[in-house]
Amino acid sequence: MARISNTKNSTRKEVITLAAARLFREKGFSATGMRDLAGDVGVEAASLYNHIRSKSELLQEICFRIANAFTAQLNELETDQKTTSIQKIEAVVRFHIRMWIDRLDEVLVANNESKYLEEPYHATFMNERRIYVRRLEMIIEQGIRDGQIRIIEPYAVVLTLLSAVRGIEFWHRTKKNISAAQLEESMVANLIGGLKK
Repeated sequence: MARISNTKNSTRKEVITLAAARLFREKGFSATGMRDLAGDVGVEAASLYNHIRSKSELLQEICFRIANAFTAQLNELETDQKTTSIQKIEAVVRFHIRMWIDRLDEVLVANNESKYLEEPYHATFMNERRIYVRRLEMIIEQGIRDGQIRIIEPYAVVLTLLSAVRGIEFWHRTKKNISAAQLEESMVANLIGGLKK
């Protein structure tokens, strides 16, 4: 019987989770079956249950792994008293860009398939997302008070920044002749430059 091959840096559950993220992105959560996943990792469907309880558990793992990554980065920034508000927003933008470049499958699943999370996980996930946006608004507001950021509607700024970074999905699709590093620097220059007072 085939076994799920893990690498030195990942567990078998990690291999399954990353495969699930790819399949959920390509086919959608609803259209992906356990047989699809088993075939992708090269085992019988029954063998998957030695590592996971259900497809829903995998979706939950993917969504909250991404949410926790964004939250952990923001927690660090908020406690850094030496970093200005505009520097914090730039760090957030850079982090989002890198997540969209390096972890596209997981980020897209968290964005597009989280609606299939079972309760209470769906409500928790959406609440965490609202809190995250509000925390970003508060950094913008502080930057306006400090005179680093021009007077502008904070919520609109957050939506603009997050929507712009989401455009990296098209970069992945079109394979434009621009490196990830060039893309990051150009996006930061445009997005952060427009906020400075």
